Amino acid sequence: MNAPIAAPALKAPRTRVAIIGAGPGGLATAMLLAARGVQVTVYEKDKVVGGRTRTMTTPEGYRFDLGPTFFLYPRVIAEIFESVGTRLEEEVTLRRVDPLYRLFFEDASSIDASADPARMEAEIAKLCPEDARGFRPFIAENRAKLDAFRPVLEKPFQSVFRFLHPELLRSLPLLRPHSTVDKDLARHFSHPLVRLAFSFQTKYLGMSPFRCPSLFTILSFLEYEHGIWHIEGGVGTISEAMARVAQQLGAEIRLETPVERIAFAGRKATGLQVGGRHVPADAVVMNADFAHAMPGLVPEGLRPRWDDRKIETARYSCSTFMLYLGIEGSYPELAHHTVMLSKGYERNIRQLEAGIVPDEPSLYLHNPSILDPTMAPPGHSALYLLVPVPNMRDSLARGVDWARETPRFRSLVMQRLALLGLGDLESRIRHERVVTPREWRDSYAVGHGATFNLSHDLRQMLCFRPGNRFEGVDGVYLVGGGTHPGSGLPVIYEGARITTGLLAKDLGLQPGRVQAPIGGMAPALQPAR
Repeated sequence: MNAPIAAPALKAPRTRVAIIGAGPGGLATAMLLAARGVQVTVYEKDKVVGGRTRTMTTPEGYRFDLGPTFFLYPRVIAEIFESVGTRLEEEVTLRRVDPLYRLFFEDASSIDASADPARMEAEIAKLCPEDARGFRPFIAENRAKLDAFRPVLEKPFQSVFRFLHPELLRSLPLLRPHSTVDKDLARHFSHPLVRLAFSFQTKYLGMSPFRCPSLFTILSFLEYEHGIWHIEGGVGTISEAMARVAQQLGAEIRLETPVERIAFAGRKATGLQVGGRHVPADAVVMNADFAHAMPGLVPEGLRPRWDDRKIETARYSCSTFMLYLGIEGSYPELAHHTVMLSKGYERNIRQLEAGIVPDEPSLYLHNPSILDPTMAPPGHSALYLLVPVPNMRDSLARGVDWARETPRFRSLVMQRLALLGLGDLESRIRHERVVTPREWRDSYAVGHGATFNLSHDLRQMLCFRPGNRFEGVDGVYLVGGGTHPGSGLPVIYEGARITTGLLAKDLGLQPGRVQAPIGGMAPALQPAR
């Protein structure tokens, strides 16, 4: 009698994860999960990947970053690329920028911030010779502060009991949680303009240095310790590289495919509603803007900690007024990055916090064409201007209508640019695009037009921020600036590692090729020539 033929072994079905949004957090998560063998599908409502981290190209050949214009602390994203089998410098070209930026103090002077300690001390001495002695102690203290707080930034913070963890308790003397950035800097620098030179970076969080927790002195420290990097072709090229690598690893990215809602069976996420049909998934990762997307994606009854009222009354960052200008000719005398700080900077900040459009705004100007000829046609320049303004929720309360306000405010901004030596700018404009808080909200789906997401005050950090594993439901995870650890590209990428780790643990995923520790060295990056 013949032996029966054994049936072929059936392969276990692959874990399916749906990611809503192809911003930097969603793309990093897609890479990490696909490298573990997960069946990843990314749903993006726009025609391109990157979210706010995209680069726009005009018919005339100008290139503009929509949001971030430089790269800070590339270690994290370099480790992510390496962990999935490639190297950052094989996918994009990064060039170190030095001087980091030119700081223009209205009615005072200007300094060129440098990562070279001796040069930076000389620049500080232009403002206050005594304060030059504070630079190296500031760097040393913040190096220790980052080392102390790094374990907190690298791990989920799901419960208030995490405050009792020994690693956090040990870090408290350095973090000084009840102090502000400005007060902390006063321990090293007596001159208010010097303190401003090391605190304006809180704008990356959309916050005032006079209110921002003292932890965030590490922002300027990171610039001096690890450099500021320009990505050839614009910051959006790293989003394109991440999407390319994710696809090579087997992830699918569906553009122009908005998600209607997350589907649930009780409190368990079962997939997505897309185009009127159910798409099953074992887990869902939300990378869409939290304030904009959460009320429509998850029923209010399933999110008691973040119901509609809590989301509406949460504290949000400022917004930004943007000008993207294609210019005939060049401005070689301009730095790659220029920050103009108004003479009434503290008053300017109070206006933003009160929801008032500033009358003497500070601004940031990006002039990448002096380093990267791919950003504009030959003989032309691509200028990017960012001006902090109130978000839509705060400004609407005071009757600001950006459809009517834009011409007046644009004229004011052009007058401010003339103080930087750009008095002939108007006649040289060959392409112009304006983005106001209204466009951030309506065209780019940014809640309240708050460009930097939820505010980073102490009551909206760590476990008080929406969790990477979203509380109240099963199978829903968050990534992006609206969740822990917070906004800013390096932090968002670290958040993707946290979210991926939680999801992998919950679904029993194998480690795969994900192996780079946080302390590992980033690949060497190409410096500016």
